[in-house]
Amino acid sequence: MSKERGHPGDAARRVQNAVLRKVVETMDPKSKNIVFHQGTVTREDREQRLGQRGCVLWFTGLSGSGKSTIAHAVELRLFQLGHLCQVLDGDNIRHGLCRDLGFGATDRTENIRRIAEVAKLSTEAGLVVSTAFISPFRADRDQARTVIGSERFLEVFLDVPVDECERRDPKGLYAKVRRGEIPEFTGISSPYEAPVSPELTIPTAGMSIDESVDQVVAYLQGRGFLSSPGRESER
Repeated sequence: MSKERGHPGDAARRVQNAVLRKVVETMDPKSKNIVFHQGTVTREDREQRLGQRGCVLWFTGLSGSGKSTIAHAVELRLFQLGHLCQVLDGDNIRHGLCRDLGFGATDRTENIRRIAEVAKLSTEAGLVVSTAFISPFRADRDQARTVIGSERFLEVFLDVPVDECERRDPKGLYAKVRRGEIPEFTGISSPYEAPVSPELTIPTAGMSIDESVDQVVAYLQGRGFLSSPGRESER
């Protein structure tokens, strides 16, 4: 994607960054007469019972890069290995929790905020969570990392050129963009800000699904997320 000045998505990015700053400034609950209740069973208790450590695999990349495919394949592999896991898929979430949101900068930020909070709750239950969202803006992903906790937020960048994603076009979206039916589309008319230092980078254009899953699972094992707390593998 071109990095020339005057990219049509620059204005949207400036609005999105301003919105994120506002969100961060007002993160205190709107309701004031509430008190956070600390449960008796801790996350560590659940992790000991499950034999794993809660974390979030945050898959990010262009539409067609393989986020949902790899996330669900990882879920299946982990399930077959006896682990409790969950996928939060972008399109599925927009059918329910985020059905009131569109694709403007403000709504994208709110979409990621909600997903991060849901993913955080799942990690506190000890689950290994995979999220499949384009999440094009670094500021949004950084905020998700802050919400979830840096030690449990694992950014997985599916690094695939836009021309390859357009060739795949599994949902027919790129064809609609070329016909002028979708005015703002990440990677074409709206920017995608690639991760600077992701925990994992997977070039799915040159790898099979199984090879991609192998890389993710090996990383989880190396970081000790697939064993009980206190029994992590050597890194």
